[in-house]
Amino acid sequence: EGAASAAPVDPHAGIEDCLKPVIARVNGYSVGGGNHLAYFADFTIASERATFAQVGPRVGSPAAGYFVAYLTHVVGAKKAKEIWMLCRRYTAQDAFEMGLVNAVVPHDKLDDEVDRWCEELLAKSPSCLKILKASFRTLYQPLREASRRDWVAEIAPEFYRSGEADEGKNAFLERREPDFSRYPR
Repeated sequence: EGAASAAPVDPHAGIEDCLKPVIARVNGYSVGGGNHLAYFADFTIASERATFAQVGPRVGSPAAGYFVAYLTHVVGAKKAKEIWMLCRRYTAQDAFEMGLVNAVVPHDKLDDEVDRWCEELLAKSPSCLKILKASFRTLYQPLREASRRDWVAEIAPEFYRSGEADEGKNAFLERREPDFSRYPR
């Protein structure tokens, strides 16, 4: 009685479960977890200065949640694998062309554009928007169920003990390229 839940907060589920439209406003780097949040939002509006990327394999940080597979719904399987596995950086225009963002605007117009989208949404039926959000959510429910698997333990149980994760983290902190050559392929 009265005990607080120790369950971790899942911001991805928070965006998905929120029955109001969520707009991501991106004015700079949207990398790693920030990129997850940007592509989980219902709408993403980016400044022309924005940069998008995933870095997990570059820094030895495995991503194994449903946000990995979710990206395939946003940009397609081939592009999602490119983003996740090659860890390239993409400009706001690149992100727009692949469907990662809805709009790219001049940096000084970003707030005005986000406000315009908000006003447009506020003019719509709130109940219809809630129903639409709930309907879209059913598409991704199987991904959430699959994410309960412990992919690291199942696929690469030695990952954390081998030093591979430490090599990625240390290389990042030391501002050098990691050397993963000694780990089995």
